[in-house]
Amino acid sequence: MTCAWKNIKDKNLALTFSDGYIDFLNKCKTERTCIEFVKSSAEANGFKDIDAISSLKAGDKVYKVNRGKNIILARIGKEDIVNGTNIIASHIDSPRLDLKQHPLYEDSGLALFKTHYYGGLKKYQWTAIPLSLIGVVIDAEGNTINVNLGEDEGDPVLTITDLLPHLASDQMSKKMTEAFTGEDLNVLVGSMPHDDEEKTVKDAILDTIKEKYGFDEDDFISAELEIVPSFKAVSVGLDSSMVGSYGQDDRVCAYTSLMGIIDCADTNRTAICYLADKEEIGSVGNTGMMSRFFENFVAEIIEKSKGEYNDMYLRRALSASMCISADVAVALDPNYKSVSEEKNSAFIGGGLTMCKYTGARGKYSTSDANAEFVGKIRRMFDDAGIAWQTAELGKVDQGGGGTVAQFIANLDVDTIDVGVALLSMHAPFEIASKADVYTAYLGYKAFYEA
Repeated sequence: MTCAWKNIKDKNLALTFSDGYIDFLNKCKTERTCIEFVKSSAEANGFKDIDAISSLKAGDKVYKVNRGKNIILARIGKEDIVNGTNIIASHIDSPRLDLKQHPLYEDSGLALFKTHYYGGLKKYQWTAIPLSLIGVVIDAEGNTINVNLGEDEGDPVLTITDLLPHLASDQMSKKMTEAFTGEDLNVLVGSMPHDDEEKTVKDAILDTIKEKYGFDEDDFISAELEIVPSFKAVSVGLDSSMVGSYGQDDRVCAYTSLMGIIDCADTNRTAICYLADKEEIGSVGNTGMMSRFFENFVAEIIEKSKGEYNDMYLRRALSASMCISADVAVALDPNYKSVSEEKNSAFIGGGLTMCKYTGARGKYSTSDANAEFVGKIRRMFDDAGIAWQTAELGKVDQGGGGTVAQFIANLDVDTIDVGVALLSMHAPFEIASKADVYTAYLGYKAFYEA
């Protein structure tokens, strides 16, 4: 295996870069908080809202936000955009629990929230841990109310209770997929009785919500409130060589691709950083990769760069483009080697992971990059001195999964998956190597500049 640490001349560069990444993870636990961070960072580095600009020229830096949940940034290149762009696409959504539209209820003197889980998660991992509540509520008058509970020092947290082992013989005899159901993931939110003896614990919680946030029970209907782990991103290991955090799939690639486009030099080809929503549930909806948002953004660049728009300009620009689908890969776990084929596995600390294809059982739901494009990316990374490795997602018949690559490839764009390998993927606490995080930043920056 390759060792990314040996490829980094100054290890302190990787460690310092990961300090910024850890700060990002602690501030960005939902799509909306990610967009706030990215937009602020982009504007601080000279990027402007494309809607406020009438024309574009080489060297201009622009962005566009889509419904507060995904964003595209671009550095306009010296070449005509019709000659193609260099795209890095990652996603900023992660597995979590969403509150239902009628979430609050009372049972046995306790107030709880009903939830609906989002994305592929192991339900048992979400019990008996501290949880935060983050999101927005749109009240009856159309006002936006931001909710953030459990993240600040001194905040109370929420949790989902679990059964004590003394009484769990029936539960523990079940399959893991049956021991917990979606309807069991009810979040404990309160127990104090109301001062008015005729009112309930639920009424007391509603009064607290009204006092703290200013909305009523009916306003849950028009809310997007997410339950996420409360614990902070931290360094892992006696040597502090790794990062442990919720949401590294895929915010590790989002942060490194963001910093890559911020720090890269003026580019020959237009460089695009696309941070998408909804990947964990199939890239659907108007903030997912299958929406027309990406195409519309490229079309707008064409119109403002060339002074006119022609649909063939867009088609030619996409066909001549190349894309890295920047998503995480599975690292070989010494505790669970049986699910991986070691010759074709990624390793923590092995550098950027290149996956020619993802998908499941016979490459379903994947984009299988052609050999010529894989060769091009190999040479690009080698020329830039980037440590890289290749991998697939476990043994052929073990399972699998997809990324946004297939949807970008459907636009006639050469696309390949290149990302950071993780341990404990989709768990509330995922592990990445700081060497791989820093290598991803260097590799993505080199791709933008190619």
